[in-house]
Amino acid sequence: MTRERLLALTGATILKTLFLTLRLRIEDRSGVLKEDAGSPVIVCFWHNRILGITFAFDRIYPKKRGGVTVLTSPSKDGEILAQLVGAFGMEAVRGSSSRRGSRALLELVKLIRGGRDIAITPDGPRGPRYSLGPGIILLAQTTGARIVPAHASFSRCVRMKTWDGFIIPLPFSKVSVTIDEALAIPGELTGEEFEEKRKYLEDLLKHAAD
Repeated sequence: MTRERLLALTGATILKTLFLTLRLRIEDRSGVLKEDAGSPVIVCFWHNRILGITFAFDRIYPKKRGGVTVLTSPSKDGEILAQLVGAFGMEAVRGSSSRRGSRALLELVKLIRGGRDIAITPDGPRGPRYSLGPGIILLAQTTGARIVPAHASFSRCVRMKTWDGFIIPLPFSKVSVTIDEALAIPGELTGEEFEEKRKYLEDLLKHAAD
């Protein structure tokens, strides 16, 4: 067993135990949770909210939808994350803006056209924190899939001293997740219109971050 595999299995066991103690409050403004498969979406949230969104997925993601694939970095940390989300029933595509970016984009396009929902942390894997790159807008523009911003807040938590201020909810705390209204991106945009969409989504996610 590789080191990454061992760390992922250990992490998954710890998280599953932690998740059993947590309470969830969910607000779905998009209506996505009531939809059947066939209309895939791109769920986006800040990197430091990964645990909150993973917890919500584990609790309430509808089996009738097409499943979720997470974009993770091609680094060793990305390999651990890929195997970790696999323990929660999600798949992973490896890539980032600096490594395997174009290939990962093509893989994501193919998955969306096959009915998969995609989860992306647009400031990952290394930041800067709360800075949204253009990739998610390009993916939505290429596929026609709607972008669904997701926010997570925590009643009690620990914030790590990492670049993103990674958040770990404390046992027996409450995680509040809001799934915002879906954002459709037109297939044809000028450079200025593209930047307006990118900035709007970035500001929307920033506004909900604490």
